[in-house]
Amino acid sequence: MFALQLYSKSLMKLFVTGISTEVGKTITSAILVEALQADYWKPIQAGDLDNSDSHKINQLISNKKTKIHPNSYALKTPMSPHAAAEIDGVEIDLSSIVEPETDNHLVIEGAGGLLVPLNDTDTIFDLIRPAYKVVVVSRHYLGSINHSLLTLNALKDKGFKPGIIFSGNEHKTTESIILKKTNAVFLGRINEERRFDKTKVLDYAKKFKANLLSF
Repeated sequence: MFALQLYSKSLMKLFVTGISTEVGKTITSAILVEALQADYWKPIQAGDLDNSDSHKINQLISNKKTKIHPNSYALKTPMSPHAAAEIDGVEIDLSSIVEPETDNHLVIEGAGGLLVPLNDTDTIFDLIRPAYKVVVVSRHYLGSINHSLLTLNALKDKGFKPGIIFSGNEHKTTESIILKKTNAVFLGRINEERRFDKTKVLDYAKKFKANLLSF
């Protein structure tokens, strides 16, 4: 118990990525933020600026400790960041993406998957620092096993020990083969829900907290 208390006091930086787009990264991020009462940062937002992922996180969490940090890039068009940036007449520069300073845990949400391009040379993968813990969101669909294995193995090749959260109702054969082939850390599952609100996010946060603290 004492060891767990010591660990829980150390600050965690969790980077949330997906095996594709629209797999549940923002809902997952909200649950992680609520579980740790962590700060939240979305380095690059492309499109939907009036109802951005940062807005959604703010609407889904209940705690008063979380600070939501501004995007480094807020692009107008809902496209891959490199294309959205070109439309806006800017070029995404990694040196301009500066992690916010905080004395709190930090949840960082990527855009799409690992290899989503930011410019002609850099991808989302280049935003992930060696000290980060990486959480992969895997949603069940035809082809998701391949996408999950590619994502998890790419992270392992770079020295990460990724965690995985399954999005959608349980699919035992899919989940078991992904875990067997990657040894990813299973952090939990977010089932299909009629809607997500603060109460639902808090319920999941309570379920995930212990696994996060030992991740």
